[in-house]
Amino acid sequence: MGSIRQCSRSACQRSAIATLTYVYADSTAVLGPLATYAEPHCYDLCADHAERLTVPRGWEVMRLALPTQAPAPNPDDLLALADAVREAARTPEVPDELPQPRGQREPLEPPAGAAGTRRGHLRILRGQP
Repeated sequence: MGSIRQCSRSACQRSAIATLTYVYADSTAVLGPLATYAEPHCYDLCADHAERLTVPRGWEVMRLALPTQAPAPNPDDLLALADAVREAARTPEVPDELPQPRGQREPLEPPAGAAGTRRGHLRILRGQP
C-alpha cells in the first residue's frame, strides 16, 4: 500500500517519498520517486534526507523529479490486499479419488552371519574380534 514504508535512515520515523539506488559500475547514485516495491539493495528516504543527500567524492547524483509529500493510499491497493486474504483463506477442494497406499513393505532382514541387537529402528552390529 502507498507510503507505509519509513525512511531508511536510523532513528527517522518519517514516511519515505524517494528511493535511492547506487550504480556502482558508473559511480552514480540515482534518487527518484518511491519505488513500488521495497528492494533490499535500495534505500527509502523521507523528504529531508532526500534533499540533504551527499555521495562519496567522485560520484555523481542523478535526481529525478520527487513528489512534495508522501502518496496517499490507493483504494485499489486495499482491494488487492482483501482479495489476497480471501484467496489464502479459501479451503482447498478435496479430490474425489484419494491416492491408493502402496503395498506393504517387508521388514529388512539382517545380513547372513551378522549377529546384532535390535533397538527400535536401529540395529547394532558387533565388531569382529
